[in-house]
Amino acid sequence: MATPARYRLSAGALIAVTILLAIPILALVLVPIYAKKSPELWGFPFFYWYQLLWVLICGLFTSAAYRVIQRDRRATRRDRAEVQR
Repeated sequence: MATPARYRLSAGALIAVTILLAIPILALVLVPIYAKKSPELWGFPFFYWYQLLWVLICGLFTSAAYRVIQRDRRATRRDRAEVQR
C-alpha cells in the first residue's frame, strides 16, 4: 500500500488553525474567569455550565480547524496538479 503524501500547511492556514485550537485552551486555562458560583443555569453553578458549554464549543473550533486544513490540502493538490501539466 502506498504511503499517503504529506502536505505542509500554508502560513495563513497554519496561523488560522493555531488560533482556532488555542482559543478553547486559553478559555479553559484562565480559571479565575469562571471560578464563581453565580449566575446559575438550571441549578448548576457557573463554574460547571461554563466548562460544559466549552465542550460543545471546542467541537466547533476543532471542526473549523479541520475544514481549514482540508481546504488548504485541496488547494495544494490542485496547485501540484497544475504544475505537473
